Amino acid sequence: MKGTSRAVKVSTQEEELLSAAQAGHEWAFIELCYRHSSRILFTLYRITKNREDAEDAFQESVLKAFVHFGDFNRASSFVTWLTRICVNSALMILRKRRVRPEVSTDAPINESAGPLQWEIADRSPNPEEYCIQSENYRLLRSAISKLPPSYRRVFEIRLRSDSSMKQIAEEVGITIGATKSRLMRARKALHSSIW
Repeated sequence: MKGTSRAVKVSTQEEELLSAAQAGHEWAFIELCYRHSSRILFTLYRITKNREDAEDAFQESVLKAFVHFGDFNRASSFVTWLTRICVNSALMILRKRRVRPEVSTDAPINESAGPLQWEIADRSPNPEEYCIQSENYRLLRSAISKLPPSYRRVFEIRLRSDSSMKQIAEEVGITIGATKSRLMRARKALHSSIW
């Protein structure tokens, strides 16, 4: 029937994260984006045919999604909503690329115009950014080291390998429910100790 909204089936854990994100918890929004990042980046790479452009589109889209998260009405799943934003960003990058085509460094130089100077942008962090990144990394490592061992182990496995809950549960030797609980509690503890 036209005009009626479809109910979207969402896992309990994703539902909890959506509720937390809509309540203003940034960590929940970040976790939602992280959960779907691999799948979305693969889609963006297929559109842009360029890893850097796909990553740029994803980062730009996550910021847009964060700013406009209040507009998310759950008519579709979070991943569908975020993917739509990401695809639009990737298409905008392709349009800009057509307007400002890239010039090959191997292209012949017009001798009458004088020597061609190529400037390559230095994308490495400046000293201030490097210090901020180093300090953030140090704070994160310190906060992780203060987690209870059972939480820390589950969290580090998830960070290290992006394993599924089932794989983490098998490696640690606990149930999937306990794994989810420990991971959520670890994230909450990290969020409260860092922020």
